[in-house]
Amino acid sequence: MKIITILGSPRKKGNTAKVLSMFENKVEKKHEIERINITQYKVGGCLGCYKCKEKKDEPGCVQKDDALTIFEKMIQADAIVYASPLYCWSFTSQIKPLIDRHFCLVSGDGTPDQDSLISGKPAALLVTCAGPIEGNCDAIQGIFTGFSEYAKLTAKGNFILPFCTTPDAIGDKGIELAENLAEAITG
Repeated sequence: MKIITILGSPRKKGNTAKVLSMFENKVEKKHEIERINITQYKVGGCLGCYKCKEKKDEPGCVQKDDALTIFEKMIQADAIVYASPLYCWSFTSQIKPLIDRHFCLVSGDGTPDQDSLISGKPAALLVTCAGPIEGNCDAIQGIFTGFSEYAKLTAKGNFILPFCTTPDAIGDKGIELAENLAEAITG
């Protein structure tokens, strides 16, 4: 199985990166892993031009940036893990343009023929946050549910590590979360 992980954190060695690495280390012996550090790519925001809807069998976005490269990797993958620290109850500004641009992967919006170039792929959300889950992570979970349904992904769960303030303090709860994520994606 080829798994694409997308690190949406501006910090390459932060909390989310550490937990994502725990997951990757857990599955890399039996599966191929490719991490996309979103800060190393140029991804512009959706222009709302609808040109992408003119092509059904490819991500037909008019922007010639790195989103198309990332989408090709996602199309070729067997599973996808989206990882982001919680910023203002949602995804970071670094990964949000990519989330918005999933629009170009979907055809037949709102019809019985709606389909996606990543349809059926197992996908999971990994989030680290400094506060609690309840009343804090509701928006990001709702966004993930919505765009998973829209892109016809097979959502395998939301894996959230609360009260996460420094990578050195992650410990056993991070290991357990990474193991649960590994089981959900590969099991």
